[in-house]
Amino acid sequence: MNGPRPKVAIIGTGGSISAMARHSLDLLDYIDYARILEVDELLARFPEATAGYEIVPVRFRAINSVAMTTSDWLDLDRKISDVVGADPSIAGVVVTHGTATLEETAYFLHLVSKVDRPIVLVGAQRPPNGLSTDAAINLVNAIRVAASPSARNVGVLVVFNDEIQSAREVTKSANFRLHAFRTPELGALGFVDPDGSVTMYRRPARRHAPATEFDVSGLDGLPRVDIVYAHAGADAVIIDALIRSGSKGIVLAGLPPGRPTMDQRTAMIAARRSGITVVQSSRAGAGRVIASTRDIEDGIVAADNLNPQKARILTMLSLTVTNEPSRLQRLFGEY
Repeated sequence: MNGPRPKVAIIGTGGSISAMARHSLDLLDYIDYARILEVDELLARFPEATAGYEIVPVRFRAINSVAMTTSDWLDLDRKISDVVGADPSIAGVVVTHGTATLEETAYFLHLVSKVDRPIVLVGAQRPPNGLSTDAAINLVNAIRVAASPSARNVGVLVVFNDEIQSAREVTKSANFRLHAFRTPELGALGFVDPDGSVTMYRRPARRHAPATEFDVSGLDGLPRVDIVYAHAGADAVIIDALIRSGSKGIVLAGLPPGRPTMDQRTAMIAARRSGITVVQSSRAGAGRVIASTRDIEDGIVAADNLNPQKARILTMLSLTVTNEPSRLQRLFGEY
């Protein structure tokens, strides 16, 4: 690499990519017993990742990603802003993260970050000292993408298994396979190839960071939004409990193509009458949820093609702006 070395900040949040297994074949139970490395300790294991780059390691969290909360998201957004604000020469930011909630953290940042640099989330399916670990090459590729001019102005990215995915559409689709993160129907944005090149083939059409209307800089928390799963015979018990709990929003992971059971429908109308925002998504994993005439009349918002967990994030953030159904529907159509 000729010329000045690109500067990349790497912010560590823990996860499998940083969790030391008890031995090389401990590919399952390690997360319950592991010592999770801080980001500088992780980088010390893989000196190849820093070759050709000026790396700024930033300690943030060293946790299992099932412990990630909305408060952590708010803190992470502030940390990214502080790091780039303190050093404008930083070309991009990598966030190492556990895979369980990686797509949710990525989409949150995709909607709220005001940083005009590439932000790349990366994880691993196997621990860094596990046999055939993917931690090293995923980290290397994430740094390559974060430093690449082609990764600018496309929102937050997820880099995994040589593929570059948009935070809006990517989802974890396998429990243990290395090819765990996929974008149903739409596919990857681009690829990182063995020669180190970063090649993009498409760009997101929906609005994304940093040009969004969501400002969380002064918030200490987000409105509570819960997900309810639809299945044959599902009754109203969970939705009724959420109405009593003070939930501000309910996302229904509906029967395809986005429908509740009859009892859930009755409870959803009761939730609306209680002032709770209701968003109809689908458990199918692909395709849009289209607002029906009946849903529009009842003030139920259609989640478009967002999966339930992504619809929850957009609902939480949208409720910081409005709770009026037609305005909420506009936000789901734009983001």
